[in-house]
Amino acid sequence: MTKWADIPKTTKDFLAENILKCYKTRETSHMPEYGSENAACFDLKASIRVGDTISYYSSRNVTKRTRLIKDHTPLTLYGGDRMLVPTGIIFDLEEHQSLRIHSRSGLVLKQGIVVANSEGIVDADYVEETFVLLTNMTDGKFDITDGMRIAQAEIVMNKQVHFSVTETRPEPKTDRNGGFGSTGV
Repeated sequence: MTKWADIPKTTKDFLAENILKCYKTRETSHMPEYGSENAACFDLKASIRVGDTISYYSSRNVTKRTRLIKDHTPLTLYGGDRMLVPTGIIFDLEEHQSLRIHSRSGLVLKQGIVVANSEGIVDADYVEETFVLLTNMTDGKFDITDGMRIAQAEIVMNKQVHFSVTETRPEPKTDRNGGFGSTGV
């Protein structure tokens, strides 16, 4: 393990400016981690404990259901169901940041498990536990265990804009010709 004293000053300055404070809602919550040195996103892990109540929706969309975790058996996500999986982390984002949650490629390819809303967005003013909304696109079942990497996330710098109506249609910026889907598949 690298000691802080052994890290060069320029690297320390970079690290000090690039710290995201994370509050663990329980001692057993799993901190996010980058999977490799050059990873663009960090992994979010399930934080499941006995006594938690998990919310999910069935594939028929009939009603919201809850499940009380009574023991250490995995959470089962059945085909077509959607589930709010707790991370046990509250992110302390700066006012110009947001957290974007994406599906993990391996889970999508090998298991058919995706972030249900395509991309989850955590705004800077959201200071509650972060959940990942997962869905099972298969007909089978998928077991989620405590500490499992369930999604990946990145910090995005935000810049809000002001909207203004213009009477002039925008001029072409490239040689693109056509509308929705015009650049092909």
